[in-house]
Amino acid sequence: MATTKRDPTEGFFAELAERGDEPLLRKANGTTRFDIVDGKRTTRWLVTLDKGRVAVSRRAVASPDCAIRANKALFDRLASGKENAVAAILRGDLVAEGDWRLLVRMQRLFPGPRKLKRTGTAGYARRRG
Repeated sequence: MATTKRDPTEGFFAELAERGDEPLLRKANGTTRFDIVDGKRTTRWLVTLDKGRVAVSRRAVASPDCAIRANKALFDRLASGKENAVAAILRGDLVAEGDWRLLVRMQRLFPGPRKLKRTGTAGYARRRG
């Protein structure tokens, strides 16, 4: 019996669509179009924020408030919490056009990095002990 691996990008947008209301984004309004490039194919997702209400669709919008373009491998890492969107923009790996403050706010929707286990005291406290 073959097992299917869940696509991180598809899973991210499906989970986002199910949320409906996001308290962390009560002050956010606008539309963000995500252009996910996989070889010669580009998949588009539209995320609309309206005072905390989140809606996801595949509608084509010519002029969203923010347009984000990323290659599929990078977006898979963003969607699985292995990468930070703002850091990717600063490195030039992720391209945002328009009001990229929406991306900064939307960063809250992406899973966070996995927490590392603390194995002991670090820094100043360790040196004093």
